[in-house]
Amino acid sequence: MLSKKTKYAIKALVALAKNETNQPMLIADIAKNEQLPKKFLEAILLELKHNGFVSSKKGAGGGYYMLKPAEEINLSAIIRIVDGPIALLPCVSLNFYERCEECKDEVTCGIRDVAKDVRDATLKILLETSIADIIRREQVLADQAKDAKMN
Repeated sequence: MLSKKTKYAIKALVALAKNETNQPMLIADIAKNEQLPKKFLEAILLELKHNGFVSSKKGAGGGYYMLKPAEEINLSAIIRIVDGPIALLPCVSLNFYERCEECKDEVTCGIRDVAKDVRDATLKILLETSIADIIRREQVLADQAKDAKMN
């Protein structure tokens, strides 16, 4: 399950990516437009800045802006930075491996095998989905909703 922090990070990146001028955006504007808590968003944007996704400019005309193109930011990177492991179990995590305390034998553990399959399928989707893809999906969904209203 995605944490609120991860969802807010994705929403903030989408908002910044939609800003076609790539002019810095104030945290207050992002928070208002995306209906996110401003204080929480400040911490999230700072974390995204420390990880090279966004940058900020101080003073008049300041705010946050995208450092990387939206096409280059995949969801798996955001989730790992904000929430940590993607895997359901620590024993199948690629970046945060830990042996399960109660495990007798990882090689023959059926639960681990299923969790590995889930991790692989989930990771494939998250690696292939970028912030730009989220924006495209939102537009398709908006168009479909508009078409449905007209019919």
